Amino acid sequence: MSGATGLPEVARIVDDALDAYADDLAAVEVLESFRGRLREPLRLAVAGIVKAGKSTLLNALIGERIAPTDAGECTKTITWYRYGSTARVDLRLHDGRKISRPVRRADGRLVLDMGGYAAEDVAWIDVAWPSESLRSTVLIDTPGIASLTVENSARSTDFFIPKDTPTAADAIIYLLRHVHAEDLKFLEAFRDTAAGASQTVNAVAALSRADEIGSGRIDSLLSAAKIADRYRRDGELRALALDVVPVAGLLAEGGRTLRESEFIALRHIAGMERAARDKLLLSVDRFIRANDDTALSVDVRRGLLHRFGLFGVRLAAALIRGGVSSSSELSDRLVQQSGLLEVQRFVEDQFRGRAFALKARGILHSVERLVRERPRTNTAALLGSIERLTAQSHDLRELSLLAELRTAPPSLDASALAEAERIVGSSGLSATTRLGLRDDSSAEEQRGRVGDLLTHWRSIAESPLTDRHTADLCRGVIRSVEGAASELVGPDAASSELGSDGVGVAPTDVVLTRGPA
Repeated sequence: MSGATGLPEVARIVDDALDAYADDLAAVEVLESFRGRLREPLRLAVAGIVKAGKSTLLNALIGERIAPTDAGECTKTITWYRYGSTARVDLRLHDGRKISRPVRRADGRLVLDMGGYAAEDVAWIDVAWPSESLRSTVLIDTPGIASLTVENSARSTDFFIPKDTPTAADAIIYLLRHVHAEDLKFLEAFRDTAAGASQTVNAVAALSRADEIGSGRIDSLLSAAKIADRYRRDGELRALALDVVPVAGLLAEGGRTLRESEFIALRHIAGMERAARDKLLLSVDRFIRANDDTALSVDVRRGLLHRFGLFGVRLAAALIRGGVSSSSELSDRLVQQSGLLEVQRFVEDQFRGRAFALKARGILHSVERLVRERPRTNTAALLGSIERLTAQSHDLRELSLLAELRTAPPSLDASALAEAERIVGSSGLSATTRLGLRDDSSAEEQRGRVGDLLTHWRSIAESPLTDRHTADLCRGVIRSVEGAASELVGPDAASSELGSDGVGVAPTDVVLTRGPA
């Protein structure tokens, strides 16, 4: 079943809660917001400390320069970017008013005009934009964590870690340049917040500005990949994020929004005599200094530096010398080199694929918390409905299982733990990925792998030497193997081919993995 199948079940629980708390205006407001949230695309927020490159990465994800990257009032305010057939910008004030602002572009970039309002007056900015990238994802830009001003930092902290309601984000990309105490503190609070209980399943860390590692050398991204791998295996960060992905946001933004005039300028640099080119690209100071060896003006070079960074200019020149002959080809190559595709693949595999389950989990937790903290005479049945749905949905159980494998790992060796994480979806949600098979594996290979995995994990779960915590987690892993087998060969065929004790989704399971269109 799809997430759309689980939608009526969760929506019914929200409707029952609305009936029970009809006289509680605050509760009604929150519950009404859940209705819309269930039918929305994935809400993906971009967070990080000041100057981590949040807005630049957001522009790269959208494919247009619409998020402000300067230090103006707009960067101090939470901004939502969602799909709209026509462009629209609205300020949402704390007093509930909606103020429409003109849509204006300058030098290819959207100009967000606050109309004289200060950041503290605005709850959030709502930007509708006709970008295909926003059809499946609502992107949320946030002020920097650990900002120089307490007010700016507090806006992000209150958004991600609210006191009485679930966080408005379904998942986050957290940008970090190095693992600082402030980064760990924020991710721990986001994971542990009672309102939403995000745990580890909806956060990915991005090692940002990867092109600046090693002073912008041409091999900077290789160095960044090694650092990301070290962080990925780090005990603290491993328990706080599903993965660590290196990304050069400025390179990604420049690649996705490359102009023909910029390609011509970069082609000119690539065509310079080698000694002159090497001298020009030696440092930022050299690049923007008056120079008789190039016909490019200082202003043009400053523009290239602003758009691509020195690393990006060096890389673009190298790619053109290597045979890239058009702006579209250079755009593709820069994006490939930037790490953006890896970020997008992760979001698709882990967050968008689980979007409805992530939403349902937070909503059910919030309704349960409301009922337990402010019970009514007619709310006992609500708790029963939540408990039944949670017990019947393996997707919800799998989210908790994936988090437990990271935060409270069982007594397994490293290879078995890695296999368990893969089976429950840490590397992707497709059945073949879970089972460690190629996409073109034969039915015989699939049956053999399923049989081997079931035998292995059942032997661990049923061993008298296995502690209870490990045995419980192993049974969850077994259930994920069975679900993958059902996806490949169907529940009936899986059950008949792999034994009477069952491979396949039980009829009572409610699958929430896929969200509504």
